[in-house]
Amino acid sequence: MDRWKGRVALVTGASVGIGAAICKALVQHGMKVVGCARNVEKIEKLAAECQSAGHSGTLVPYKCDLSKEEEILSMFSAIKTLHQGVDVCINNAGLAHSESLLNGKTGGWRTMIDVNIIALSICTREAYQSMKERKVDDGHVININSMSGHRVVFSADTHFYSATKYAVTALTEGLRQELREAKTHIRATCISPGMVETEFAFRLHSLHPETAAATYNSMKVNDNNNNDICAYDCF
Repeated sequence: MDRWKGRVALVTGASVGIGAAICKALVQHGMKVVGCARNVEKIEKLAAECQSAGHSGTLVPYKCDLSKEEEILSMFSAIKTLHQGVDVCINNAGLAHSESLLNGKTGGWRTMIDVNIIALSICTREAYQSMKERKVDDGHVININSMSGHRVVFSADTHFYSATKYAVTALTEGLRQELREAKTHIRATCISPGMVETEFAFRLHSLHPETAAATYNSMKVNDNNNNDICAYDCF
């Protein structure tokens, strides 16, 4: 990680869970990390904790609604002004709504598409253009996918969400092909965690907290059997 000291990383969905953990790890290794989310209070708290701990990097909270392209573009413009540009883009933000294929609401489907697919694609495009403009040839785009992007489980609540994660799998492969065609050394990585102890289940089942609690408890009981993770680098 020494070569990344002082370099700039963008982490989406940085307020909780995997995103917050990534921010903390990168700051510990000396990176300038822009952590974005709709609610930045938790990121601000994490930034203060990192500073108090004496980590060599910095965490910059940025408020951004990833479902709105104008806010994403504004964020990249701000990063260019303050930090020259993005060297590492970690597309971590993602959400799931409990909307089945047969009875789900269109609004819920559209929100998942906007955040899980469109926002990821916009951030990837803007990060690549930032690297290309500055002649950065060792950048990295990392997509935090899911095991749901590789198999469909017997749960109607997650079928549409799974479709968006299959899209991330396809987008990462497409990115690999386009980067190779562009003859660049910028790398693309796809990481697909299994079940992780975050707020995800409680947000998915916000109307049925008992279901969320059961999911969470099941994960803890079966921890040794549910720690799947799939990761691959694309060159």
